[in-house]
Amino acid sequence: MAEDIKTLEENFRQQNKSCFILGASGETGKLLLQELLEHNIFSKITLIGRRQLTFEGKTYENLVQEVVDFEKLDDYAAAFQGHDVGYCCLGTTRAKAGAEGFVRVDHDYVLKSAELAKAGGCTQFHLESSRGADKKSGFLYLKVKGQVEADIEALGFDRFAIYRPGVLLVDRQESRPAEWMARKFFSAVSAVGYRSMSVPIQEVAKAMVSNTVLQPEQKMEILENKDIATLGKNNDI
Repeated sequence: MAEDIKTLEENFRQQNKSCFILGASGETGKLLLQELLEHNIFSKITLIGRRQLTFEGKTYENLVQEVVDFEKLDDYAAAFQGHDVGYCCLGTTRAKAGAEGFVRVDHDYVLKSAELAKAGGCTQFHLESSRGADKKSGFLYLKVKGQVEADIEALGFDRFAIYRPGVLLVDRQESRPAEWMARKFFSAVSAVGYRSMSVPIQEVAKAMVSNTVLQPEQKMEILENKDIATLGKNNDI
């Protein structure tokens, strides 16, 4: 499969496409950016966020950064124009932003960004969601994740990929003791084969990049945790 991916990447690279990333300052977004730069499948990468990010090294010198106010995204429509592919790793937590703030970020900001990207010519959209996402769920987190999936699907992208990872195995910079304990537990569980519940965050980023160059027959696809782990691990090239 690795050789197949290499061929697909080369074919994709020759199409001279551009992309944008939402949430590049987050854990998944940072690794996604590194993977995209390493695989070099885009001629232009734009980071869209609420603040300018600082990078060191020549690897990052050709990045374009667009600083926007997510409360007034219509005023920044130009930042979303001219991209072929969009990646969204934007998100917060109820504990950090409150219930209203969580809905605003994980649904309203994400959906509005997708709408502007679609209007700006973007044909392929990749969304990091969550295991168990369901717009009919009684849990706010899963309900919001499921609702934004459905709302973006309704926009009619030529290709829409949803990634539903379980517990992300990563050492966060922020101090969240409960999450740290959960990650330690699921890391141990994952090691003995229960890959439906957790996944190393690096594999999520790798899966998103590898999946970009694949050519599925369906317009919309959902990659559950096990699918992400398989694609991310097998395509480590």
